[in-house]
Amino acid sequence: MTQPQWLSLATLGGMMALFLWGRFRYDVTAVIALLFAVAIGVVSPDAAFTGFSDDIVVIVGSALVLSAAVQRSGMIERLLQSLAQRIRKPQRQMLVLSAAVGLSSGFIKNVGALAMLMPGAVQMARRNKASPSLYLMPMAFASLLGGLTTLIGTSPNIIVSRVREEMTGEPFRMFDYLPTGLALLAVGLVFLSVGWRLLPTDRHAAQGMSEAINISAYVIEATVTTGSPIAGLSVAEFVERHEGEVEVAGLLRGDMRGEVTPETHIGEGDVLILSGEPNLLEQVIGADRLALAGDDEDGSGHKPDGIGVIEAVVHADSGLIGRTAGRLQMRERLGINLLAISREGETIANKPGNTVLQAGDVIVLQGPLDTLPARLAEMGALPLAERKIGLGSKRTRWLSLAILAAAMVAAGTGFMPAALAFFAAAGLTVITGALPADEAYKAIEWPILIMLAALIPVSASLQTTGASDVIATLLADFAVKLPAWGAVALILVAAMAVTPFLNNAATVLVMAPIAGVFAQQLHYRPEAFLIATAVGAGCDFLTPIGHQCNTLVLGPGGYRFGDYARLGAPLSLLVVLIGTPLILWFWPL
Repeated sequence: MTQPQWLSLATLGGMMALFLWGRFRYDVTAVIALLFAVAIGVVSPDAAFTGFSDDIVVIVGSALVLSAAVQRSGMIERLLQSLAQRIRKPQRQMLVLSAAVGLSSGFIKNVGALAMLMPGAVQMARRNKASPSLYLMPMAFASLLGGLTTLIGTSPNIIVSRVREEMTGEPFRMFDYLPTGLALLAVGLVFLSVGWRLLPTDRHAAQGMSEAINISAYVIEATVTTGSPIAGLSVAEFVERHEGEVEVAGLLRGDMRGEVTPETHIGEGDVLILSGEPNLLEQVIGADRLALAGDDEDGSGHKPDGIGVIEAVVHADSGLIGRTAGRLQMRERLGINLLAISREGETIANKPGNTVLQAGDVIVLQGPLDTLPARLAEMGALPLAERKIGLGSKRTRWLSLAILAAAMVAAGTGFMPAALAFFAAAGLTVITGALPADEAYKAIEWPILIMLAALIPVSASLQTTGASDVIATLLADFAVKLPAWGAVALILVAAMAVTPFLNNAATVLVMAPIAGVFAQQLHYRPEAFLIATAVGAGCDFLTPIGHQCNTLVLGPGGYRFGDYARLGAPLSLLVVLIGTPLILWFWPL
């Protein structure tokens, strides 16, 4: 090999080592790789920033905006929750929810689709006296399979589309992935309908997500304002007013702290310690004209609009880990109240503000809904769902769905390039008011875009130096004795093996060019190998850290690290065994 090829491979190896080490966030790792590649000369200074103008970055960013607009409408959430609630058996509910998440993931971000239905799934589990672990991991796996169905379902699909265009002059279009992806989703759902029995039965979800949702878990402080309709009522009358679904855990009057009895009368200025289900608590605050602790009143005793509750999972690389809300001065500095924490396998005795946070903790935050999503992103927490849905008017709720549909038709029929179609659609959601401009900017995951933009020239260096040809030749020498299906399976398994330890987009940026050259070396058309790369990168079922969807359900489901392989290993094997012939059927060599 030539020196540039060695240097290019050294850059690739160093980048993979940094990803595995986990010391730096994936976007920082990508920037380090780019800077190193420029410094050693495998990426020219003129090409260093070409990734920022690449169609991949435009499509991914635009798709995130469209996904946020559809989520904000609340339409899909309402429809799917209504359908699932009509089914009583937990196993059937799990299958319906998994199918709903899978189908939704083809059109909106799979993490968003999963987060929309997670609270509903946990509520169903509580009503059925079942563990949320029955629902959540199957839903997470279905969301990954659903992302394989369309161009915008997952970023690997967008990347392999561009690689195909470079090799053949024609990209994959919007629904080119549908036959393979939909078939794999159907096979996955059939497996999950029986495979859920592989999940452990000893996971105590009551100390996980359901503890955070249970009647006694959400605890808030609320002040009885002047003119409140509950002033003068006894505690028993207040509880009866809300049909016994809200508890009064304490009552503070001035500096006095007394035992609360049903006969205790509530007065103006009293501070009530209330516990209950989050939706109901918000209704109580509004109906009884109470002021949440930490709220700024407008002088009339009324709580300002836009205050709500958001649940989130502490991500593995979050800055919250090892720190407490008190130490972070969360309320004073960020204007956010930490209401509750739940942790798998542990009963937390400390006050939420004094509890040291860990990865996988489910935290419940209260504050202004217009700033909470941005604050969550800053803190490295993944939102489960906002407690208020359908924030827009009826017109804008349907408008976001119509704009998304129009973009998909325009891109799918070739009426306009995918990048232009989705960029125009994202712009229309803001122009028409379906999504406020500030929320559009917050919806864009800038670390993902930075990573893509930085790794695109690094990935291109593998081709320009010929390093991808060298790797592909080595693979081809091994695969030359294999049948055609064996060669496709080799690429599929390789991508599936790498993606648990790298970001799936990074996996495809590295492997897709290699897969394309590999196909050429074997004198095959590249489509089947590119599809196999995308499928392998999108199917991370083995660990809770390889994909955000898996991380999202770790704490709420009460899972342990090894639980993922119990259900994920046979599903991965099924994807290889069924996916290989499916790919060859729809994309002949």
